[in-house]
Amino acid sequence: MSDPVDQALFRRAAGQFASGIVVVTTRGGHAMTVSAFTSVSLDPPLVLFCAEKIARFHDAVLAEGSWAVSILAEDDEKAARWLATRGRPLDGQLDGVAHHPGPVTGAPVLDDALAVLECRTAAVHDGGDHSIVVGRVDGVAGTAGPAARGPLVHYSGAYRRLS
Repeated sequence: MSDPVDQALFRRAAGQFASGIVVVTTRGGHAMTVSAFTSVSLDPPLVLFCAEKIARFHDAVLAEGSWAVSILAEDDEKAARWLATRGRPLDGQLDGVAHHPGPVTGAPVLDDALAVLECRTAAVHDGGDHSIVVGRVDGVAGTAGPAARGPLVHYSGAYRRLS
């Protein structure tokens, strides 16, 4: 058996992969910034995100069974930072973020999101210290063509913008 991988080195190496930033929300008002998100399948339409098992959001999203994904734009860093803050108050956590209920799930969706996906949980898989939550997309909202604003990206431990 080989020596375990150095966690700090692994984190730095994984950070070299740029990822988009989304906010996942539940109808109950729970929200979390997520960088581990991807589309999985077109038919049926599936996406996944990873939630840390010790996060309050983890149990809330699993209990809810449906959720919404707001894909953040390059000028949404303030909301991303706030919703990534550990220990923030649960009550009113979206008060400073413009949002409205999604028409399919009722989960809050961010008004300025580049696109929104409303999902119901299709499967949950163990992923070490995270759970891999797979959702079937039941609703989509967004622009028909390219958005006027670029996406918010996470790369090498920092929020970035495409230039």
